[in-house]
Amino acid sequence: MSVINALNTVFWGYILIYGLLAVGIYFTIRLNFLQFVHFRQCFNVLFKGKKEDRSGISPFQALCTSLASRVGTGNIAGVAVALTSGGPGAIFWMWMVALVGMATAYAESTLAQLYKYVDEDGQLRGGPARYMAVGLKQPVMGHVFAIVLIFSFGLVFNAVQSNSIAEAMGSAFSIPPYVSGILLVIGAALVIFGGIRGISRFAEFVVPFMAGAYVLVTLLVILMNITEIPQMLYSIVAHAFGWEQAVGGVAGGVMAAMLNGIKRGLFSNEAGMGSAPNIAASAVPDPHHPASQGFVQALGVFIDTIVICTATALLILLSGIYEFDSDVTGTALTQAATVAHIGPIGAQFVALAILFFSFTTIVANYSYAENAMVYLEHGWKPGITILRIMALGMVFWGTQQTVQTVFDAADAAMGMMATINLVAILLLSPKVVLLTKDYLAQLKAGEDPHFEISEHPELGDGIEGSVWTEKRPPFPQPAE
Repeated sequence: MSVINALNTVFWGYILIYGLLAVGIYFTIRLNFLQFVHFRQCFNVLFKGKKEDRSGISPFQALCTSLASRVGTGNIAGVAVALTSGGPGAIFWMWMVALVGMATAYAESTLAQLYKYVDEDGQLRGGPARYMAVGLKQPVMGHVFAIVLIFSFGLVFNAVQSNSIAEAMGSAFSIPPYVSGILLVIGAALVIFGGIRGISRFAEFVVPFMAGAYVLVTLLVILMNITEIPQMLYSIVAHAFGWEQAVGGVAGGVMAAMLNGIKRGLFSNEAGMGSAPNIAASAVPDPHHPASQGFVQALGVFIDTIVICTATALLILLSGIYEFDSDVTGTALTQAATVAHIGPIGAQFVALAILFFSFTTIVANYSYAENAMVYLEHGWKPGITILRIMALGMVFWGTQQTVQTVFDAADAAMGMMATINLVAILLLSPKVVLLTKDYLAQLKAGEDPHFEISEHPELGDGIEGSVWTEKRPPFPQPAE
């Protein structure tokens, strides 16, 4: 814990509290407010996208898998932690991280598509480690990132998810933590041993159902209290800027709101962390252009934070039981708020939501770690098996720990990841701008955007030509 606390002081006290917003604002301005001006394009490329083929998954499967990772503990327990630690103003800063983070998510996923490659089994792969190694020509940086990603998503983050599941199931159904741990390990093993294709198909089925059900219930609660919504929204903005007195004074309250909002916002939507690009690289884009997957993953950030996190925040604030700096936080607070609205069944509903949200996050997180392991292992097959065993071990470990322990460890892990990735995408930003201009120019001309690498020698080497050619050779048949 001493090491973890020291890392968190460096990352969240000096680097990321400003860096995340700064990079998001930079890409927002550099791309001419792309996420707002061309927001409709996020839906166009998603629903136009072709189905999976032998080499990769569909854009919809990629979105669902990234949402499976994004939509989890951060949307239910994380929002509650942000409120009790930073006050209502923390939600405003979660919004800001998401809105400018859409541009960051667009940039990192566009780069992942540009530098993707075909592995020995015929599967499309890629991500930050790849674009650091071949785009920046910094293989050591890529290897360090891959190792940190495996530690973060393959191990620590899954402990956070299993911790929330165990807490929720114990509160709602009196299930002992060790029983929840054993059942989670069995369930996760059945999915992750199916590889990335199995995970994406699982996410494609479960994610729309679970997110839709949760938003529907929270929407009903909001409609029941519709007259109070304007005051709640005003309170969120007012506390963010100190217009209303905050605990600890205005300055302390504003900083607490900003710090906790940015931390919990990043944990929830992952914009700039370098996680979603790992699955974005595996998608077969339609239009056949790297920028199209950038739009898809920008939409994922919007859905996660602006829609689902806001729904949870209003659910808690409208309940009348919210207290700043309360001992009741995390999943327990969200459950108590839901009970206040819809009665005792609310605790069971949140427990089931946590189960679905967090379980899909566990398997999606693992898919990111597997992608990084494939990058590192260079054909050493036992590496995947070892990773799976370690990931399942951390799932069980998380069910036995306290909320604060696992969240602090997660903060340190994502701090390392985000810092490395933000530096890389800033250095590669000229290529993001070039790709964006190319895509939008074709769109403006009434054409279906298409990327042909031979037409862009200025992008340099490191791009696998067989992926981005008009007449690409057939990829090898994936191993069964």
